[in-house]
Amino acid sequence: SLVMKGYWKNEKATKETIVDGWLRTGDLGYVDENGYLYIVDRIKEVIISGGANIYPREVEEVLSKHKGVKEVAVVGVPDEKWGESVVAYVVPNGTVEVKEEELIELSKNHLASYKKPREVIITDRLPKNAYGKILKKELVKLYAQGVR
Repeated sequence: SLVMKGYWKNEKATKETIVDGWLRTGDLGYVDENGYLYIVDRIKEVIISGGANIYPREVEEVLSKHKGVKEVAVVGVPDEKWGESVVAYVVPNGTVEVKEEELIELSKNHLASYKKPREVIITDRLPKNAYGKILKKELVKLYAQGVR
């Protein structure tokens, strides 16, 4: 069966996405012993720090457990020593004060030490596209520009 022939008038994207007849979605996942498929994250969003793969969604799920967090986005930023470091952007929900130290501590309690954010940035909003998807590349650019 055929998912699609390709992208309309975009041969480059078609060649990158359809390889040997297979659609490469860019999703990263696994199948458990019962045959259930779990999507872990997007391949292009995986953070590689000191040779270890860190899945932003895993860190986001932990930070979202804080009762004062409305939204969270985790990105990898360049790091001279480790390749990339974990940085979390957090939008408070306004009901409870959110402190960077609390979120770091929450991370320590639920994640391996190499997965915890090096920095947590509290912000009013996250950049999004017209469909409401968080623009993580914009967060990386803002971080590189020193915007905190």
